[in-house]
Amino acid sequence: MLGAPAHKPPKLIRITSSGHRTTLAGGHQDDQITGNTRGSDGTVYYNMVSDDASRNGTWKLPPYGRPQRMAALPAGSLPNGLAIDPTDHTLYAADSLNGAVWAIPVSGGPARVWLTGPALAPDPEASLKLGVNGLRFHKGAVWASNFNRGTLLRIPVTAHGTPGPIHTVTDNLPDADDFSFPGNRSDTVLAAQNDPADRVSVVHPNGTTQTALTAGDGLASPTTTAVRGNRLYIADAGFATPHDAKLQRATINADALDAHPRHH
Repeated sequence: MLGAPAHKPPKLIRITSSGHRTTLAGGHQDDQITGNTRGSDGTVYYNMVSDDASRNGTWKLPPYGRPQRMAALPAGSLPNGLAIDPTDHTLYAADSLNGAVWAIPVSGGPARVWLTGPALAPDPEASLKLGVNGLRFHKGAVWASNFNRGTLLRIPVTAHGTPGPIHTVTDNLPDADDFSFPGNRSDTVLAAQNDPADRVSVVHPNGTTQTALTAGDGLASPTTTAVRGNRLYIADAGFATPHDAKLQRATINADALDAHPRHH
């Protein structure tokens, strides 16, 4: 699934492996649909960025149901990456402008700030100020990227649901956007790096990074990756001219992922 703004009312679109498109939900002109995830029951959750306070926040689309906002986020926030824990208990939403991660009960209730701090904050000197961006829940922790600071972070979730100490996996991911794991047991990360880096990098468990794909492979503002079997899917926003927004597919080399280089 991916959100498609492109200077038009946004749509949340499901694309099958054969390329068939189904529009699941939409927004108003100037809204943006950003991160999305899916619960074990098939419910689709997605973030909506809107100047309309009645629309800004996290939405859900139940199977065979209608879209409804489940949690408001305050004016001046930019809900971005979205993750869900494996028990379908809590959603985690990245707020890229305010450098915060919000926790949202799946069963209903208001969003609350789960974590904030310098590691999640944007760089105040950056021309485009974006902090925490991509989110994934993986092996008992919330993993997060920071766009301005080029970091990938691992934040354990305690038995009480509170954040544990932040661990910096790597600080070698400039323009880090969203990311994915090749499997439930692997700590290897396949990270999209947006403009101007324009690449997909492999982050090994020891923090070393390797470039896997670049603009030479057709990348155009990659925003996220997804893995299905040995296939890697990359969503390209096409921010720069000629605005070539698209979904790309590549084959994963499992042997290369298992290699652990010693240096960045």
